[in-house]
Amino acid sequence: MKQLALVLIALLISASGVMAGEVYGTITQGSKPVAAGVKVEISIAGKVYAAETDKFGSYRVIVKEKGKCTITVRVNEESASSAVFSYDKATRYDWILQTTDGKLSLQRK
Repeated sequence: MKQLALVLIALLISASGVMAGEVYGTITQGSKPVAAGVKVEISIAGKVYAAETDKFGSYRVIVKEKGKCTITVRVNEESASSAVFSYDKATRYDWILQTTDGKLSLQRK
C-alpha cells in the first residue's frame, strides 16, 4: 500500500511539471548586457511570474500556464513589454532594450 501511495505521489509531481514551461534568454542594451537586477515579469491569465537578470543579462522565468504571455522588462521607473509564448518545453527569447524618442522598447534579436 505504501508503494502504491509513493507511485501516485511521484506521478502527481511529474504531471505538475508537464504544465510548466520555461521562458529564458538575455537582454542587452547597446552592445552590452543589461545590469544585474533588472526586473523581468511574464503575465498570463491574470498571473504574474517574476525574475531578475544576472550580471550577464540573462533571465529565467518558470510559467505554469501555456499560451500567449506578455513579457515586461522594468528598468528604474520605465518599462517595455512584448508578446511571448509559453510552451511545454523551454523557449528562448533574446531581447535588445532600446530608448527611442525617450520611450523604452523591446526588440527581439
